[in-house]
Amino acid sequence: MSSKVIREQFIDFFKQKEHKVVKSAPVIPIDDPTLLFTNAGMNQFKDIFLGKKQIEYKRAVDSQKCIRAGGKHNDLEEVGRDGYHHTFFEMLGNWSFADYYKKETIIWAWELLTEVWQLPKKKLYATVHNSDKEAYKIWKTETDIDPSHIEYHGDKDNFWEMGDTGPCGPCSEIHIDRGISACNRQDDPEHKCKVNGNCHRYIELWNLVFIQYYRDAKGELHPLENKYVDTGAGFERLCQVLQHKTSNYDTDLFTPILEKISQLSGVEYIPSSQDATAGVSHRVIADHIRALSFALADGGMPSNEGRGYVLRRILRRAARHGRLLNFRKPFLYKLVKTVVEIMGEHFNELKEKQAHIELIIKAEEERFNLTLDKGLNKFNEIIEKTDKQIEGKDAFMLYDTYGFPLDLTRILAEEKGLGIDEKGFQTEMD
Repeated sequence: MSSKVIREQFIDFFKQKEHKVVKSAPVIPIDDPTLLFTNAGMNQFKDIFLGKKQIEYKRAVDSQKCIRAGGKHNDLEEVGRDGYHHTFFEMLGNWSFADYYKKETIIWAWELLTEVWQLPKKKLYATVHNSDKEAYKIWKTETDIDPSHIEYHGDKDNFWEMGDTGPCGPCSEIHIDRGISACNRQDDPEHKCKVNGNCHRYIELWNLVFIQYYRDAKGELHPLENKYVDTGAGFERLCQVLQHKTSNYDTDLFTPILEKISQLSGVEYIPSSQDATAGVSHRVIADHIRALSFALADGGMPSNEGRGYVLRRILRRAARHGRLLNFRKPFLYKLVKTVVEIMGEHFNELKEKQAHIELIIKAEEERFNLTLDKGLNKFNEIIEKTDKQIEGKDAFMLYDTYGFPLDLTRILAEEKGLGIDEKGFQTEMD
């Protein structure tokens, strides 16, 4: 099943249940100075939950473009090292604004997963908040999930909050068991696989949030006059499961980009399922070009401050990984066309802004290549002075002056058999 079909089926399912199809908000927030980037499906509906805005429809469905890089939500340094961290991702969601509540939300989620997408019921688990006996009962009596697969969990995993104060409520998460082969801690005799555990066997597919309280400045909860539903299903992860892959990067959202990188570089991509340590640079570049394409299409620009600086870091991180694949001239801009081919039908702004995106990325690459060559020369000077590790102040200087993200300095150091004083680096950062 293609990613295009999966997205369409999600939207059509809720459209048939009288949900209004809402266009994704831009990843560059228009009127929310508290956000670097749109990082969740609920961002565009925040004022509704806060009671600041009225809405003409009671039900909505969308596929929201999100970027998490910089600030509180920052996965940048992890991207490429595994099969599921991303800077850019899509969040599928359905919404109820003082309309339906827990019963319909749970029943419909189960229907879509097990009847439309035909996921095996015996592999699905549902978690509910310790206090939410209502949701537990609905799962037990209104679906045919195995009752032993319904579990109570605490605030950490099953209570959603917008912030320290404001709307909040319990949530119910749906997880899938991918089998013992997916566990990445099989060598640990003390490890036990479990839902909300610390291995890759059980993964969350969908989070159903029931917004029914308001938390005040004293931390006390007060029932809301109106109740809301806010659900989020990570699109890349759904594609991984429905396409029977072990990594998001093995889905059709990424494989054309990875193939193009291999074609341009002459370096074959090795999936993480074959070698966990291989393919990092391919994955970094494939992820980052998606984030850059969407951010630039929505009005973002690389710069030296704020979100522009984050975009410049993302671009430079991708460009530096290009050097590890033997790229010496600008190449990232050549990948934009592939991103447009994959995503442009649903997100028309990519098609409309393709030439603009390519122009900006190419100019940034040309500028960074000059800095990069100087930075590599500086790196070689640094390692001539040590045979153990690179000092934190030197790693920070490479980062601050030459745009070297820490993980790239780490890769260069590992190639030379050296470590990095990462605590010292963090001290310099602070």
